[in-house]
Amino acid sequence: MKKTFLTLASVAMMSLPMQAQAADKIQIVGSSTVYPFVTVAAEEFGNSTDFSTPIVESTGTGGGFKLFCAGIGEAHPDISNASRAIKKSEEELCAKNGVKDITEVKIGFDGIVLANSKKADRYNLSKEQIFLALAKKVPSGGKLIDNPNQNWSDVDPSLPKVKIEVYGPPTTSGTRDAFAELVMEPSCKDMPEFKAAHPDKKARKKTCHLLREDGRYIEAGENDNLIVQKLQSNPKALGIFGFGFLDQNTDTVQGSVIAGKEPTFDNISDGSYGISRSLYVYVKNGHVGKTAGLQEFAVELIGDEATGEYGYLTEKGLIPLPTAELETMQGRVSALTETASN
Repeated sequence: MKKTFLTLASVAMMSLPMQAQAADKIQIVGSSTVYPFVTVAAEEFGNSTDFSTPIVESTGTGGGFKLFCAGIGEAHPDISNASRAIKKSEEELCAKNGVKDITEVKIGFDGIVLANSKKADRYNLSKEQIFLALAKKVPSGGKLIDNPNQNWSDVDPSLPKVKIEVYGPPTTSGTRDAFAELVMEPSCKDMPEFKAAHPDKKARKKTCHLLREDGRYIEAGENDNLIVQKLQSNPKALGIFGFGFLDQNTDTVQGSVIAGKEPTFDNISDGSYGISRSLYVYVKNGHVGKTAGLQEFAVELIGDEATGEYGYLTEKGLIPLPTAELETMQGRVSALTETASN
């Protein structure tokens, strides 16, 4: 897993307006995957301190950055959760809005699962099979064509003759970005037909990331709990979401085996499960010392009791950072005190 721990500067971008809240309440937006972890930490913080419980909204990673980076002041969020690192293009757009000195904090790891109802058989899939089921374009006869596969057995005769139905996140989701990067791209980029059609690597990558739009892949919004509910009512379908939601719903859904590995805490932690990613929070340094409890909440979130090996967020399914990395992040958050005094 990529290990980048950078304090970012000049990070801001255009955004939809957000209703102003009092500066005595921390405002948090962003990733639906990170949302349940930060919500638990916010409740713990509100119950154990004299500060108000932070307000946490699930807007998706991309939507969160738009709100977070719209400006400085009470009308704008203090923290943005993200299931991917901020993009360079977002940094460039963000700089236009005057939001500077943002601290990136990795809080742990997560796996992306393809899950289905326990009422049906568990799937055992390769990344290439997933790509051929969900890609907008697939190779055929030496060229690229619109994906014709309607059943899983069309992808591979060893798979069940069941209609391809996959509920997943929209384009604003960090989970969607990570899925495209970790599953779609490596399965596609070296296929001769894609290399011939798109010699330019950037253009090929963009095409590899495209998901089909004919009803086989179904955008289900930013609410991963909704996808879990859909799987319970449609046992033939699969859903794409973070491991944390699988971990909290093991009584009703099961994760597919991918490339011979089950999506388990241990397999994600040691990197053997091949669809894993880092989870982040971004703290707006300019609000430290102005929004009551902001630095203290960041300390709570990255503390041993929350995100350590035996922390309460680890019990909720968050895969913890190695000790050295956790200490690095704790030092980064502690340095926010210096930011407030400058």
